[in-house]
Amino acid sequence: MKFTINREEFLKGLNIASRAVANKVAVAVLANLKIELDERGLFITGSNFDLTIKTFIPYKVESKEIIRNYKEGSTLINCRIITEITRKMEGEELTLDVIDSTIAVISDNHFESRLNCVRPEEYPDIDLEPTGTEIKLSRDNFGKLVNQTAFAASIKEQRPILTAMNIEAENGNLVAITTDSARMARKTVRISEDVKFVANVPAKMMVEVDRLLDGASSISVAFSDKKALFTLGQTVIATRLVAGDYPNTKNIIPRSCNYSLEVNASELAKAIDRTTVLSIDRENVVDLSMSEFGVEISAKSSQVGSAVEKLETYKFEGQNLKISFNSEFVLSAIRALACEDVTFEFVGEMKPFVVRNASDDSVIQIVTPVRTY
Repeated sequence: MKFTINREEFLKGLNIASRAVANKVAVAVLANLKIELDERGLFITGSNFDLTIKTFIPYKVESKEIIRNYKEGSTLINCRIITEITRKMEGEELTLDVIDSTIAVISDNHFESRLNCVRPEEYPDIDLEPTGTEIKLSRDNFGKLVNQTAFAASIKEQRPILTAMNIEAENGNLVAITTDSARMARKTVRISEDVKFVANVPAKMMVEVDRLLDGASSISVAFSDKKALFTLGQTVIATRLVAGDYPNTKNIIPRSCNYSLEVNASELAKAIDRTTVLSIDRENVVDLSMSEFGVEISAKSSQVGSAVEKLETYKFEGQNLKISFNSEFVLSAIRALACEDVTFEFVGEMKPFVVRNASDDSVIQIVTPVRTY
């Protein structure tokens, strides 16, 4: 295999595929990127088995020549090394020439490197064909689906199912739910396909796909029994699904509330952020006190002291109520809602409470209070 390629386009492809290559690999061959050139163009693949990314570079983009002087073939080259070399080269073009299937010579007008490479037959056979149920989402809808839910998934592996984003389609709605058992996030978007399915996709993989969506106007997703396949522009991403039944979250959302608080999101977030500094020995726990006389955010520490801030703009309905909560959970919920005013709905002191945008019922956040006595 041999080709001369625009360095920036090659580096872009390497960077995309390398996102699937883990720093530490259980199978040595997966430390490599698979680089294939055929009559269509150049394909670059990276994988860690759980996540696989394959991206494509054509010979031409409109009238601009990207790849020239080529001979078809394929090879495996260490991901980190080839990406770093390509990043640090200064020529507008570079040439990659594979000699006897064992040495890859990478050069421009000033620099040349000889890298050991591996025969492509040693790379695992990974299925990247779309199967199962397919849907199409706009860039905006996919981004909201991820950004308004993924943060609430667990990052602990003790219960793998809680690291997933539960995605369910029915009656023209696509609903994404995440929970780490202390909070929950749910987002609903409309889809044009009349399909019905349930899939548990690793939340961190959904975040990874969202990061790769820059420049794409839409994304196609195919869900099968064991994998989800995302197609965006010239890139295909496959991830394994998380096995198991997702917890039943339908009864978590309160059907009625005894107290409600509407408050400016920015003012509340700043107050929480300031008072959290004093919550050293309570793991970011702050108190929210509400009554007809006012609304206060407070925190205290036996080591350093206490802090309290009164909110200026609010609307509260109900009797006196004091709730303690993890400040980061509420701040994450506020950020996800991305609105000027947020509404809190409470049932009681130790019951999960709702954080929502009163003008957008497609997204809802649930936070469990913290017991402080």
